[in-house]
Amino acid sequence: MENIYYPIDSEIIKIKDETPTIKTFTIKMSEPLEFRAGQFVQLTYPGVGEAPFTPSSKPGKTDSIEITILRTGRVTDALHYQAKVGDPVGIRGPFGKGYPLDKFAGAEILVVGGGVGLAPLRSCLYSLFDMTDKVKRIVVKYGARTPNDLCFRDEYEKWRKIPKVELEITIDTPYPGWTGKTGVVTVLLNNLDLDRNNTYVVSCGPEIMLKFVTQKLIEEGFKEDRIYLSMNRRMSCGLGKCARCNIGPYYLCKDGPDMNYAKIKDYPNVFGG
Repeated sequence: MENIYYPIDSEIIKIKDETPTIKTFTIKMSEPLEFRAGQFVQLTYPGVGEAPFTPSSKPGKTDSIEITILRTGRVTDALHYQAKVGDPVGIRGPFGKGYPLDKFAGAEILVVGGGVGLAPLRSCLYSLFDMTDKVKRIVVKYGARTPNDLCFRDEYEKWRKIPKVELEITIDTPYPGWTGKTGVVTVLLNNLDLDRNNTYVVSCGPEIMLKFVTQKLIEEGFKEDRIYLSMNRRMSCGLGKCARCNIGPYYLCKDGPDMNYAKIKDYPNVFGG
């Protein structure tokens, strides 16, 4: 019987600096791993520990994945400061349900990201780019603190050239040389030219951002049952056993991590409360 707690032997084959605090690690597995956009894996760094991350690479490539990691704690610090190409790591998963992309056919799609939250959304975007013939529009709104904190900067122009794709970016406060939009990401959500009855939303970022993005979207008339929030917080086992990631009766690791807001809105700890 397969041991669900035992990770796949894997190796870091590339490390790319995205920002001063974010790196993308390309990891090659010793056996095939298939995942859907929005699912997550548990990454083990031997001698340090294990932590959950949503792959930022395109689903469908089974021999390697990309994981984009913000430096925030013990495991991520070790990966940033100690890990090097050739280091062994472990991959466990994938876990969770991922984004319900089959529902998006025929609709307009609004993607809202903040900071490293664009990493899980990047996997979703790759999947959406492959189905532009099935959706009406893909509108991406992304914000970060400064221009230096923007992820995947070398890809924006390529995304903008894809039919039906629109991308708008903001930074939190004025910055020398920045000529784009200024303000937190919710400033990009005013008076959106989108069909409120036929738009699905996916959003990922810090919990405080998710809270205010959700409030803004509802004020703007978007439907609660069409808002999906990527909430990769507090997950540990990935299997619904440790009971650390629940929102009401739902476990983010099993029922999410991309949760329909209408299902969870009435529980007190939706945004970490």
